[in-house]
Amino acid sequence: MGLSLEQARGIIQAALAAGRARDMRPLSVAVLDAGGHPIAFEREDGAPPGRFAIAQGKAFGAAMTGMGGRKQMSRAEAQPYFMAALNGVYGGQMVPVPGGVLVRDETGAIIGAVGVTGDTSDNDAAVALAGIAAVGLVGED
Repeated sequence: MGLSLEQARGIIQAALAAGRARDMRPLSVAVLDAGGHPIAFEREDGAPPGRFAIAQGKAFGAAMTGMGGRKQMSRAEAQPYFMAALNGVYGGQMVPVPGGVLVRDETGAIIGAVGVTGDTSDNDAAVALAGIAAVGLVGED
């Protein structure tokens, strides 16, 4: 079974709460299904309006490659031409940096991805993982 709207909303709320608890800058959080389609999105007051595209791009890259943003970034550093070509295949929609996190169910199957943007990429990834864990699922960055 895929990621539900209720789970997506729970991930967003928990990620935003984690960001506020860490005194992070205003965040934007996108939750996509395993096919890269948006389920839910929220942008905190004060977050720039263009953050939807970044959050979606982080999550989209994770969903399409089966790699979290941290692994994508490592791959881009090791094989820049490959990742550039892969991003070209997807119309430039991938943002291969931390903050794009895979969502796995209890069997290990990928059921979606979360993208968080607004603070440092490492902080973005940390709150995405916190949001995913809060709904009882497993995140992989």
